Amino acid sequence: MTEEDPQTGELKRSQVERVREERKREGEAVDDEATETHGRRAEKADYLREKLEQRAKAEKRKLDEDG
Repeated sequence: MTEEDPQTGELKRSQVERVREERKREGEAVDDEATETHGRRAEKADYLREKLEQRAKAEKRKLDEDG
């Protein structure tokens, strides 16, 4: 079996959507503070997405080794 854990996949999709939302809000922000806040949130969501991608790859390797 080579599919990623459904929970990992869902979390990854959630973070991708969060990045999109925060980047949109960043572009719509009316002041520098709001722009910075949304930019940081987007960066954090992207970081978490990257970590989930690493987790998915590790899960796949483990499944490949076991099966």
